[in-house]
Amino acid sequence: MKFMLTRLRTLILALAGVPLAACATDTGFLDRSVTLDGVSYRYQVYVPVDYTPDKSWPIALFLHGSGERGADGTVQTQGGLPSAIRGERKRFPLIVVMPQARDNTRWSGAMAAQAMKALAQSSAEFHGDPQRTYLTGLSMGGQGVWLLAASHPHTFAAIAPVCGFIDLANDDDVIGAGQAALFVQYPDIRAVDPFAAFARRIGKTPAWIFHGAVDDVVPVAQSRGMAQALRAAGAEVRYSEYAGVNHGAWDRAYAEPELVPWLLSHRLDAR
Repeated sequence: MKFMLTRLRTLILALAGVPLAACATDTGFLDRSVTLDGVSYRYQVYVPVDYTPDKSWPIALFLHGSGERGADGTVQTQGGLPSAIRGERKRFPLIVVMPQARDNTRWSGAMAAQAMKALAQSSAEFHGDPQRTYLTGLSMGGQGVWLLAASHPHTFAAIAPVCGFIDLANDDDVIGAGQAALFVQYPDIRAVDPFAAFARRIGKTPAWIFHGAVDDVVPVAQSRGMAQALRAAGAEVRYSEYAGVNHGAWDRAYAEPELVPWLLSHRLDAR
């Protein structure tokens, strides 16, 4: 019966000449794709249930970790921020873009480019606010936060990396040409003090940094170093280090009740 009523409503609207897109907007986790240099990349975008197109919306780019790489376009929504959204959607009154990096890549080069294009495409489709655009990610995605924030210092109003890193010793599954290309794009990685070098590129972008104190995958010194360097550069920094927590600090980070309000309190034009 529900199916028949839906079909009847669709037929009535079509006969009345009313565009269906103008009548309703899908919400929740939506499938999308973006094309870059002839290659199609699937991604997902979260749209709050109370979304309306008559105003601008805050928008965040979420970068997954190494375990969610692939081309299916869905695995990246199974943990971290997307999982937190599914658990309590009312806490997340913003558009969230979730691209997916291919196997044996990181968030640099083409993967960074397709992520930024997915963000731009979603912002155009769902009225994203350029003054309230945010960046977060975990593990390999935490590294991606540092990389994209350094490459786009005037794009994000605030950033929230979780167990991120700069040192490539934590990225040994991507070697050869990909690693060489990363050094070309980010020579700062080889600087005497890479934390200070990245902090100079990121500038005064506010950052809330998260890490587990006993992380045996990405040393906590990576986040401590970036927090110290950003503070020395004059940036607003919050740092949360979870005692007794190993690499999965993202469960605690994305459950922080103050995280989303903190992000939304920042505007690009206020810096």
